[in-house]
Amino acid sequence: MILWGYWRSTAAWRVRIALNLKGIAVEHRFRHLRRGEQRSAEALALNPQGLVPALVLGDGTVLTQSLAICEYLDETHPAPPLLPADPVLRARVRAFAQAIAAEVHAVQNLKILNRVKALGHTQETANAWAHDTIAEGLAACEALVRDRPGPFCFGDRPGLADIALVPQLYNARRFGVDLAGLPRLLAAEAACLALPAFAEAAAERQADAE
Repeated sequence: MILWGYWRSTAAWRVRIALNLKGIAVEHRFRHLRRGEQRSAEALALNPQGLVPALVLGDGTVLTQSLAICEYLDETHPAPPLLPADPVLRARVRAFAQAIAAEVHAVQNLKILNRVKALGHTQETANAWAHDTIAEGLAACEALVRDRPGPFCFGDRPGLADIALVPQLYNARRFGVDLAGLPRLLAAEAACLALPAFAEAAAERQADAE
């Protein structure tokens, strides 16, 4: 398999973690998002959205959207599981992951920040947009897991919620978000980062890191 990504893409980062947790080796290839390589004809042929990640399977099938890829990996390589067996808890884990992927990351990523600037706003205004979006979303995520047992987001092993959380906390720090009021999320992050699967997926550990 081939994973197309970018070192600081939180979406590609999620897939790297999932692959590591599953022990699946892939070839890593890169699109430089700030240079617009994701919008080249070659890139759009793989992912018409002009985004990363894109996972190319052995038979040439292309999968996109990070959470969909993670669930595909969970279905085809079920151990260790990324989702709990209980259907209610499974729904809660998915809701947490989607809160980050759909409600936080999706409206503060590079594509959206560039559109904010294209509307005539400054870089400072775009950064403030990202800051406020992340802060509000992570506060909600803290509430979603505040009473859940740890050390991870939903119990004693990492899963889809943690895969979404760790890269988003990296983004939060990039934009100067105060994380002091998120003790439950920070505890889950610390538990995750103690694991090689998470540590090796970190942005600064990637071959294209700058």
